[in-house]
Formats: sequence, structure tokens, C-alpha cells
Amino acid sequence: MPENSTTQPINRRRGIYLLPNLLTTAGLFAAFYSIVAVMQERVSYAAIAIFIAMICDAFDGRIARLTHTESEFGAEYDSLADVVSFGVAPALLLYGWLLHSLGKIGWLVCFLYTAAAALRLARFNTQIQNIDKRYFQGLPSPAAAGLVASTVWLCDSLGLQSKFIEISSATIITLLAVLMVSNIRFHSFKEIDWRGRVSFVTILIMVLVFIAISLSPPLVLFLFFLAYGASGPILTLYALQKKRLQRLARRRKRGTKTSKRTD
Repeated sequence: MPENSTTQPINRRRGIYLLPNLLTTAGLFAAFYSIVAVMQERVSYAAIAIFIAMICDAFDGRIARLTHTESEFGAEYDSLADVVSFGVAPALLLYGWLLHSLGKIGWLVCFLYTAAAALRLARFNTQIQNIDKRYFQGLPSPAAAGLVASTVWLCDSLGLQSKFIEISSATIITLLAVLMVSNIRFHSFKEIDWRGRVSFVTILIMVLVFIAISLSPPLVLFLFFLAYGASGPILTLYALQKKRLQRLARRRKRGTKTSKRTD
């Protein structure tokens, strides 16, 4: 028998999973490049880099779940990267492109957006076990970043720069900050079974969407994120109106019963 045959616990160094964290790093790199591109006044490239970061963020978590490589380290790393990708980078993009001309107001509203994105991510991490998976509480920071990036990309491609655009951009980024920290619900689309079978019409619609994006990426992406950003308040107003009508209907029923008893 060898001298070291006695069974002893083996201390193994714990590592991190490569593939999902590699995608998170790629998204962080794209966000950092976006900031560098803004400093070089290449705002279209900066906007595209934010969309690349968004794609990486969409896949790192899914790949981690599919390959069973989820970890607390990966979740924390992803959140920290999201603050840069969807909080700092979009704010600096909008500030470097146009809002710097507003002086202190310009960088203050951009900071408000960044702080709101960080607060939104922190709240999501603390409530992830207690929320309805079908909805997001508050506008997701990637969607807000997508609207900012597509707005800058569209206006830059069309050569739109004016005082009206400045005020509109400052108003939009302020509203996005409010929506991110609000309690308004937005669909998460997590109930969709991406591994299940779909109809031929669904595949055809997906092909048409890709064709539309390829024809005019900034315009289509702007309309998509604008529609998603508006969907939360619209659905909330619809739900409130529906509840109000239900309360009125119950009151009318009670009034009818009371009048019958009186008769």
C-alpha cells in the first residue's frame, strides 16, 4: 500500500463557468467600446455597440440555464455589467451626442437615468424570488437603453439636431428613469417556450421582422422599443379603467337590489 493511501478530503479550487461569463464579458466590452466611441464622436457605432451588449445579455443567462452553469458569481457579474451596459453607456451616449449643450441640466438628467437603472437592477435582484415571472416591475433597463440607443442612431442617421430634439431627448430620458423605478408592469415574455414547436405563420412573421430590421435598423428598432416602453403605461391605464368600470357595475347592482327591497 502506498504511504498516502489514507483517505483525506481533497481541497479543490472553485472556478467560474467559462461560456456564460464569457458572454457577459463580451457585453461589458461592447458597452465600454460604446463609451470610447462617444468620446471619438462616432455615435452610430456607440449605439450599435449597446445593441450588441443587449444581445450578449439576452443569451448569457439562457445559456447558463441550458448548460446548467448558473452560479451566484455569474448573477452578480451580470448585474454589475448591466449597470455599465444599460445605465452608464446609454446616458453617456445621449450626453455626448446632444445633451452636453444643455450644460448642467444635460448631465444631471443623464445621471438621473444612470441612478434609476442601478436602482432598477438592485430592486430586481432583491425581489427575483417574489415576483410574477410573466411581468417586469418597472421598465427593464435593456429596453430603456434600447430606446435611447435607437433614438440617437435614428436622429444621427437622419442628421436631426435641433433645440427641439435636445428638449425632447432630455424629456425622454427623464421619463425612462421614472418608468424604470416605477411599479408599472411590463410583459417579460418569459412564458414563451423557445424550445417548443411553433406554427409556420410564426416563422414567417419572424422572417418578416428580420427583413424589416435589415431595411432600416434604426427606425424599426426605435419603433419597437417605443412601443414596448408605451405598452406598460397603456396596459396599466386599461387595467385601472377596467377595475373602475367593475366597481361601478357592482355599485349599480347593489343599488338595484336596494331599490327592489324598498319596493
